[in-house]
Amino acid sequence: MYFFLNYLALSDLFYTSTVTPKLMTDLLMEKKAISYKNCMTQLFTAHFFGGEIEVLILTRMAYDHYVAICKPLHYAIIMNRQRRHSILIASCAEGLLHSLCLFLLEIVLSFCGTNEIDHCFCDVYPLLKLACTDTHKIGFFVTANSGLMGLVLFVVLMASYILILYNVHTYSAESCHKALSTCSSHITVIILFFALVIFVYIRPATTLPEDKVFMLFYTIIVPMLNPLIYTLRNMEMKIFIRRVWCNKTFWEGRLMT
Repeated sequence: MYFFLNYLALSDLFYTSTVTPKLMTDLLMEKKAISYKNCMTQLFTAHFFGGEIEVLILTRMAYDHYVAICKPLHYAIIMNRQRRHSILIASCAEGLLHSLCLFLLEIVLSFCGTNEIDHCFCDVYPLLKLACTDTHKIGFFVTANSGLMGLVLFVVLMASYILILYNVHTYSAESCHKALSTCSSHITVIILFFALVIFVYIRPATTLPEDKVFMLFYTIIVPMLNPLIYTLRNMEMKIFIRRVWCNKTFWEGRLMT
């Protein structure tokens, strides 16, 4: 689990770094502008790190939980070092393919008019709205590539956890509680992330005013909450935080006396 959490945290870091610095700069400056090259780079990196790598790592983590809970005696054999690295490489390759497809679809478009994006960053649908050519076919492909794929993965993830619950209902109460505690943090992250992404990308290529609010959630707030959700559900982390807090309180009391 910690192997995948390391790379999930790294993906969150790069994901927020593609959007947040530019967003903060725009909030502080009166003139808000981005070059075409930087816009395409932001589009590619945002979908590469957040749209796919994060989604695919979350999906693989569900398989890791299934093996750990339902096949504990075979876990070390199934999820060996080679298998873990193969899963990570496959996630990166699939994310690269997805982002590259969206990037190539956008760079072939011709833009005209004011070129003003009513959005917080260069995303697919706002850029399609600025195109001078017919974008219905491209919009349909984007919906299938992002929204429909996200919905399918979400259904698969929920089905996998239903299967886990079905397998653990015969265990003892302590084992069930331990299994549910392991899965609860991951389910929380999945619901927070996938629900917003599916809402934005499952519909046809249109933009709504609410999209900017949802974008703030799945690009900034959800990656920020991920470490808190996982660490606060971890017993070792709870014990460590309790020790640090108790020592801090102890030394503050000694200094005051």
